[in-house]
Amino acid sequence: MTALSTWTPVCAVADLVPGRGVAALLPSGEQVAVFAVAGDVHAVSNVDPFTGAAVLSRGIVGDLGGVAVVASPMHKQHFDLRTGACVEDPATSVRVYPVRVADGVLAVGSP
Repeated sequence: MTALSTWTPVCAVADLVPGRGVAALLPSGEQVAVFAVAGDVHAVSNVDPFTGAAVLSRGIVGDLGGVAVVASPMHKQHFDLRTGACVEDPATSVRVYPVRVADGVLAVGSP
């Protein structure tokens, strides 16, 4: 992974609703989808690679074989929240962003 030059504060961790996504805009113009799942926080690209629509933050969060995933609301492909890999099409993935929590505030990293 390349060095991070920017950490963008998104929200207070306490404001995240487990199992629901939040969309955020990074200074680079990239949209991220942030999820709190089973005590962990994940950030992936908000753009569905199959449709180009920025909708993953509105996806359905679930568990497939012990792996936290989000299902796109468009065509229901599942994306692993840890790796970004599409469960149904391993050749397709979404970008995963690092997250950190400091003083209760969630920040997303980008190069």
